[in-house]
Amino acid sequence: MKKVHIILASLILLGTSQLTTAQLLTNKKQFSRQDSLRGSITPERAWWDLKYYDLEVTVKPEDKFISGSNTITYEVLEPYQVMQIDLQEPMEITMATQNGKELEVTNEGNAHFITLEEKQSPGATKAIKVTFEGQPREARNAPWDGGFSWKKDANGNHFIATSNQGLGASVWWPNKDHMYQEVDGMTMSINVPAGLMNISNGRLIDTEIQEDGSSTYTWEVKNPINNYGVNINIGDYVNFSEVYEGEKGPLDMNYYVLRDNLEKAKTHFKDAPKMMKAFEHWFGPYPFYEDSYKLVEVPYLGMEHQSSVTYGNQYGNGYLGRDLSGSGWGMKFDFIIIHESGHEWFANNITNKDIADMWIHESFTAYSESLFLDYYYGKKASSEYVIGTRRGIKNDRPIIGDYDVNHEGSGDMYYKGANLLHTLRQITNDDEKWRQTLRGLNSEFYHQTVTTAQVENYISDQMGLDLDPVFDQYLRDIRIPKLEYSISKNKMHYRWTNVVDGFKMPLQILINGEKTWITPTTQIQKLKLPSKTSEFDIVEDIYVNYKKKDKLD
Repeated sequence: MKKVHIILASLILLGTSQLTTAQLLTNKKQFSRQDSLRGSITPERAWWDLKYYDLEVTVKPEDKFISGSNTITYEVLEPYQVMQIDLQEPMEITMATQNGKELEVTNEGNAHFITLEEKQSPGATKAIKVTFEGQPREARNAPWDGGFSWKKDANGNHFIATSNQGLGASVWWPNKDHMYQEVDGMTMSINVPAGLMNISNGRLIDTEIQEDGSSTYTWEVKNPINNYGVNINIGDYVNFSEVYEGEKGPLDMNYYVLRDNLEKAKTHFKDAPKMMKAFEHWFGPYPFYEDSYKLVEVPYLGMEHQSSVTYGNQYGNGYLGRDLSGSGWGMKFDFIIIHESGHEWFANNITNKDIADMWIHESFTAYSESLFLDYYYGKKASSEYVIGTRRGIKNDRPIIGDYDVNHEGSGDMYYKGANLLHTLRQITNDDEKWRQTLRGLNSEFYHQTVTTAQVENYISDQMGLDLDPVFDQYLRDIRIPKLEYSISKNKMHYRWTNVVDGFKMPLQILINGEKTWITPTTQIQKLKLPSKTSEFDIVEDIYVNYKKKDKLD
């Protein structure tokens, strides 16, 4: 592996010659009205509760054109007569209707405001149909630069996929494009040219051949789903499947790959049931038994689309053949299968309300890579892997972004976040308790959108510790805690520096090879050593720095 620093941001961007930094969204320092309309719970969003999408799309690959409609069912929470629906240029809303009556639509950039004529009474359930068409933004470097990927396979067949995290699902279909609220369920009816198959989320409930020879595939999702998790995948697919006996009973696991790749996929995709066994152990039952699990080949690296995880890692282990940790352990598994599937628990089951809290998705999922290793290869492998990933940490800006403007934090949310969680495991000092904490998160917040505060408070409560300064340090600050220490005769003096106000965190150290816990603060403390020749060493599992000094002032 080329020895360069790397950083992840919705996977990791592989350039043509080196690994480079990428992020889903531009790291803005100033925000516009459009950022607020996209990233905040506007009055035109707040008054109605999203219930169901019925999405119909016709895809015309030769023209890179799509058209269709989305029937949005909602419950009225407060009386209001204007609804915000999002659809990004150059896509257009051609009509909005309620009970067959056309409605007035005004546009402000990518936000569309529909004036409703019927009285919107609290408690009422209503529906609105939004018709749309256009040539959606073409992804230049999927999945980081999102939109439609219009590709062809080796046999000249169309090979098409959507990816739109960060950018938003409204890049190709009209919806309430904010993370705070998920639809309870949806259907997707996707019409594709003859000879092609569409794979989307949930279960296939109908296939209909049209008079022109095209096919319409209808998929049903029975669980809540975030907008960016909705996807279209079109190609000359073949399918194989298995039934996994999981914690909640039989789980259908389906694999859709290009025809030429069937045999190697049957061998390589054995990582999928291995993943399921490990993650059900650590995180609890797979959250979408009703919708099955699918792994779908696509013409880009991959993404965590709910119950329709996409795959493009070239049927090899590592991340496009590379070990991101440099430890060797990263070559024991296919990065995309493990990482993107881990998102089924963190991103799809537990979803951030605001993209500023995207660490909830990425830190836990990056950490899941080491837990997969832990399950099959033990704690040493897990530890060496997660410690190895520190070489990609930049400490450039806080992990948490700016709220209400669709702004993510630093790409450090991946492996700095993973190392924070690995550190918390050490502080817990009880692996079973830590496992139950991870499982408890997926139970307590099952199919919910959450804030950072909810996650922080849950972990603190389970551990019985005040972890506020720890979370502030690693999530909201760019500095890594430094233990300054001095040893004189048989006494060790120590304190935290490079920390937020009030920082206090237990630390495990080695004295003559024996593990010892201390609780440093910013005030100098002392520890009596067994002898004048006692040896001090560090425990690498806890993500901090050390500096020995002749004397602490």
